[in-house]
Amino acid sequence: MQTRDFLRDQIRQRRQGLSASERLQASQDLARQLLALVELVPHARVAGYWATGGEISLHAWLIQRPDVAFFLPCLQSGRMLRFAEWRVGAPLRVNRFGIPEPEVGGEHLCEAQQIDVILMPLLAFDRTGARLGMGGGYYDRTCAFRQRQAMPPLLVGVAYHWQEQERLSAESWDVPMDVIATDRELIRVALGNRR
Repeated sequence: MQTRDFLRDQIRQRRQGLSASERLQASQDLARQLLALVELVPHARVAGYWATGGEISLHAWLIQRPDVAFFLPCLQSGRMLRFAEWRVGAPLRVNRFGIPEPEVGGEHLCEAQQIDVILMPLLAFDRTGARLGMGGGYYDRTCAFRQRQAMPPLLVGVAYHWQEQERLSAESWDVPMDVIATDRELIRVALGNRR
């Protein structure tokens, strides 16, 4: 089995090598899948992400869903995330990783438990809901409470279809996904299959 770091490097390189037209097509295909996700109801509080490093973009879906409250993650101390509502055109600042996040004060941030659906970028995934992120553990720490309790939020991993792996090793702190959304399908993880 490949090491996590080796797999991360491979997938990052492949993502960054995608052409603009490939990224745009994948974003449009992802939007069709997300539009079929029944939990994304009108007025839902949905946390997403700002695509960087070749990640599959949410923009094609977002422009079709002005009826949801859309939130972006904001880095916090302790490698945690909180979320701030954001609308197209609202001010952004760049965090220490070069990722845009809403330019708001702490009083405008909310916890993961206050979000209905979290759409999180993945580097790799398998059909048991195991995921491989960038390695910082931000989402695992932020959503650790989901190891002890049911939704909300619904945890939706977002990736290109080719990022799927036969099987990923899972660590005790890894929080499994409920659904994986790719440019080709929605994969609902059965409770009995989750690790």
